Amino acid sequence: MLQTSFAFAQPVLPVDTSQLSQCNHVARVGIVGSGNSARALAAYLASQGHKVSMLVRDLGKIPGISESLNVRASGKVEGRFNLHQVVIEPALMLSQVDIVFVATVTTAYAEVAQKLAPFLESHHKVVLFSGKLGGALLFSRALQLAGGPLIPILETDSLFACRVQDDESIWIRGFKRWTLFSGTSRSVTEREADVVKRFFPDLEPACNIIQRGLTDFGALAHAPVVLANMNAIDRQESFLFYYKGLTSRTVAILERIEEEFNQVAAAYGASLIPMKELLNRYYGCDTSSLHQAMQTVPNYRYSQSPPSLDHRFLVEDVTATLIPLQQFARLANVAIPVVDSVVTLAGVLTEIDFYGTGRSLKQFGLSGMSYEQVYEVLNA
Repeated sequence: MLQTSFAFAQPVLPVDTSQLSQCNHVARVGIVGSGNSARALAAYLASQGHKVSMLVRDLGKIPGISESLNVRASGKVEGRFNLHQVVIEPALMLSQVDIVFVATVTTAYAEVAQKLAPFLESHHKVVLFSGKLGGALLFSRALQLAGGPLIPILETDSLFACRVQDDESIWIRGFKRWTLFSGTSRSVTEREADVVKRFFPDLEPACNIIQRGLTDFGALAHAPVVLANMNAIDRQESFLFYYKGLTSRTVAILERIEEEFNQVAAAYGASLIPMKELLNRYYGCDTSSLHQAMQTVPNYRYSQSPPSLDHRFLVEDVTATLIPLQQFARLANVAIPVVDSVVTLAGVLTEIDFYGTGRSLKQFGLSGMSYEQVYEVLNA
């Protein structure tokens, strides 16, 4: 059954606004997805008074939300917030919104672009809510190939540490206070910055999409920490992923990968802040070392290890960050041996051909270009 407009209601519990933006006027916003990030984003935007629509695959998987037209949240956002509509038809959602947040897994971006393409119009703007490396480029190219309009595509990181509860509510245990956003090029980022800052005023524009994609602690940590604990995870032994996943010595793996991230970023005219400082800007922590930072992020005390090796921490982060990182690195003649080893081991463990399935320069519309040409495109 299709659901249509409802009036907004006030939250039944006070909204924690200590880290939340205060917007001056109502926006018509669409959210693609129904998982953790999508529900947290819906609660946050509705708490700010915006008119929120959701596009989902299957209304039957979220019966409480689709029937009541509201999403309940606890933690950093507290309350029950009304939605404008929850639908399965892209045309119906897009007819009611101006800004579209894509809050699906990053591996679904091409499919989402193809489904939205026939119904997007020139006034629409798209924000990817966890772009990884090159997400905006991939989405823009997929949209073009599907005959969609030339519209701004922006990306940022998923800002919420959150988990769907058994009653369909969303527990938001953490909210990143700062990160970067980017368009497909520097000029797009500058021109469309207000699209993101309207909702998240503390976010800052990246100098290019490489800087944005590598300013991501999950992209650095997820895959190598999984590999460092592969036996325990494969035995389904639960442990605190960030607190117990590494020791003061084994964190050296992350520090080497961080060096490689920095080298690739520099090759494309960007610089990265230290990852320990990134964690501090995200959530607040002790920055005396990267290991100490990981062990003092408050909400990481709830972050359990993945239930299996076939998890997004390995599959998605290799597919959507480390594989394209390799391609950008090779184009710039930058060696990244530790990242290469992580990709190789991930392929062995999962039996996935990441080189065949991961993001590529071709998917970004950069195939056949020289390093100098790609540098110019990204920094134009």
